[in-house]
Amino acid sequence: MTTTLDDLLHPVDAAALVDLLPARPRLLALGEPTHGEDTLLHVRNHLFRQLVEQQGYRTIAIESDCLRGLLVDDHVTTGRGTLDDVMAHGFSHGFGASPANRQLVAWMRAHNEGRPADEQVRFAGVDGPLEITGAASPREALTALDEHLAAVVDADLLPVTAETLDHLLGADERWTDPAAMRDPSRSVGRTPEADRLRLVADDLVALLDEQTPASIAATSRDAWHRARLHGRTAAGLLLYHHAMAGTSPGRMARMLGLRDRMMAANLLALAERGPVLTFAHNAHLQREQSSMRLGEHPVAWWSAGALVAAHLGGDYAFLATALGTIRHRGVDDPPPDTVEGLLAALPPDHGQDHRFLEARLLEARLVDARRLAPRVGDVTPRVSPWFGYAPLDPAHLESIDGLVFVRDAVAGST
Repeated sequence: MTTTLDDLLHPVDAAALVDLLPARPRLLALGEPTHGEDTLLHVRNHLFRQLVEQQGYRTIAIESDCLRGLLVDDHVTTGRGTLDDVMAHGFSHGFGASPANRQLVAWMRAHNEGRPADEQVRFAGVDGPLEITGAASPREALTALDEHLAAVVDADLLPVTAETLDHLLGADERWTDPAAMRDPSRSVGRTPEADRLRLVADDLVALLDEQTPASIAATSRDAWHRARLHGRTAAGLLLYHHAMAGTSPGRMARMLGLRDRMMAANLLALAERGPVLTFAHNAHLQREQSSMRLGEHPVAWWSAGALVAAHLGGDYAFLATALGTIRHRGVDDPPPDTVEGLLAALPPDHGQDHRFLEARLLEARLVDARRLAPRVGDVTPRVSPWFGYAPLDPAHLESIDGLVFVRDAVAGST
């Protein structure tokens, strides 16, 4: 019996997805090819609920500010703060305005109500405090780490006093100047104070590691994990600001690489605590090297997914999302010789517009097609008329574990 491409597609279902993989991964990554489309987030929400109820997953980690994400986690685990406040202040990049993200947070809070801590679901942001036009001051992260250690160890073990730390940090506006993104001379990342702060951050992180038993005993394991997050974020921000102040041709590649390094470190820390579903742009989660063009210059760096996969091996799995149309953005039906076009040509299965398949099986079918009929089997990369959407690169199919296909992203999807 001949297997058709349609036979390879299945409804998006947690059990079927996990069965597709050799073993349940500690870190299951679901990528999206664009931001801001709730159609894609509803698919994510549906999958996460099933992973929680059927597969024992307890954490969802999204591409949002890791420090702001603590507000969301506090809300879903303890009920602290109102849903409106959490959506307004717990997300970066404008993601708090998404109805699908609001539905996710509300569901997590309702799920956790009355459950013991070890059965609760948790929320995390994995991105650094980095907006498009700049980076945050390291004040919040450094101060939180310093205060945690001050409550645990003798004062003479701390590298500086709280007053000295405040003096070195100076005014936050010096760190967050948006002009520094394009003008290195506006950055404070290589001032004597910033250089001293990098040493202070390293000392504080090392001290936290040395004092792990005391930290957990005096506070809690959860508080210790949070202090580690503050340490990673402080050190990462200071490195990012240092790179921002650089003038070499590799400046932007270095900044992009540092951002994904921060994301990877956060994902690896979360994976230590149990199975995690992470959701971010395909470009951050892919195993391949990421790239983009800045003017006439190509820039390449290793994605968070590539870094995490190098550490976790088979405990990392990546599901990329391929998208048919975003008509309200001018992205219409895909050309038939693209991956998206091949999938869009298949009839919907009982109205199912969200389906998945094993990417390597699709790659094998395309290889067979090229061998038997090269002109029919050729697949070309799709070109998007809208800068905010990155089509799937068919050359990456071999390194993708699963491919989720969403036929249409609908404006205002609820």
